[in-house]
Amino acid sequence: MKHPIATLLVALACYSPLSAQDGKVFDNLSVYSTLLKGERKFALYLPPDYESSQRSYPVLYLLHGGGDDQTGWVQFGEVLHIADKAIREGKATPMIIVMPDANTGRRGYFNSPDGQWRYEDFFFEELMPYVEKQYRIKGEKRFRAVAGLSMGGGGSFMYALHRPELFSSACPLSASVGALTLDDLKERLERRGETYQEADLQAYHERHNALSLIESVPDEALRSVRWFIDCGDDDFLYEGNSRVHIALRKKEVPHEYRVRDGGHTWTYWRESLPEVLRFVSQAFHQY
Repeated sequence: MKHPIATLLVALACYSPLSAQDGKVFDNLSVYSTLLKGERKFALYLPPDYESSQRSYPVLYLLHGGGDDQTGWVQFGEVLHIADKAIREGKATPMIIVMPDANTGRRGYFNSPDGQWRYEDFFFEELMPYVEKQYRIKGEKRFRAVAGLSMGGGGSFMYALHRPELFSSACPLSASVGALTLDDLKERLERRGETYQEADLQAYHERHNALSLIESVPDEALRSVRWFIDCGDDDFLYEGNSRVHIALRKKEVPHEYRVRDGGHTWTYWRESLPEVLRFVSQAFHQY
């Protein structure tokens, strides 16, 4: 007859509490925005050891594409599974991932040309301060990164180019780099039924085009951000991403540029996410 204490010790040795090894995702959180006059939703990933520790964590702001909302990276991007796996295998450091909703009220991560819709101001003045106070986030440039796909890839480019003092890394995936010409911008806005003054459009185009910003942002500021650019060889946004790569090369700005087999699909972005987590972790660590 086995001794009951020995049986208990064997059982404890074989027991592996999965809950202690898994992160958590909350996909329906919200913060009130005075600028946007309403509640704004966001999703959040907390790493496996968040609840069992007292320390603060680096943060990745992960932006969805057009047509999705804050649940895109959760439902289709499998962020919980991918982040848990990367952390468990030591390929990424434990981090908090914030996924805001940019598809309510109006679609997009920027202020409107007439200043009536101020999403970018909301992101920097309301969302970021809120989550970095509400959760144990290290609020320093070195411990903050931004990434996103398609429309969110464009947001990643513009946010890091507008505010390079805030982000250690930026990882645009299959990014919309902005209208390549002023006429392209006019056509996009006309399709959405929006018209603006010519002067407003010119200034807006220069501020929301990655190629224009690479020329106007000081080289030191460009180099202060670690860039990871990834766009499939079959992606319809290949031209803008290729031109950004060439522009950065001409200015001798260090960056990673990836072209893999694939198109504008979640299959491609799910394969990109582990590399993004690895890349941003290099800055989060003592590299």
